Amino acid sequence: MPGFILHVGATVMCPHGGQVQISPGNPRVKVGGQPVATVADMYMVSGCPTPVPPPVPGPCLRVQWLVPAVRVRAGGQPVILQSSTGLTFTVQQVPAGPPNVVMTQVRVKGT
Repeated sequence: MPGFILHVGATVMCPHGGQVQISPGNPRVKVGGQPVATVADMYMVSGCPTPVPPPVPGPCLRVQWLVPAVRVRAGGQPVILQSSTGLTFTVQQVPAGPPNVVMTQVRVKGT
């Protein structure tokens, strides 16, 4: 499914409202002057407000993208699109739901 390509400056949030920081592995390919996000990059969540009592698995820690772009690659790795499917994982590695892409650049699309 086509969508705008994510970059380091994109706003991505966990299902509970925590901010996702993208650490690019390949800073050479850029859109809007910022490195594109690929499936090989690190996506760490900070500020997840999920409480940590014993029955709850804990706050979100990271994002793993399951369905990246099919046709567009950067440095040999598929890029992440606004329409890509992913999951957030808690500190105990329990799936916590899909991440929400709130804002990204709106000039370059991929499929």
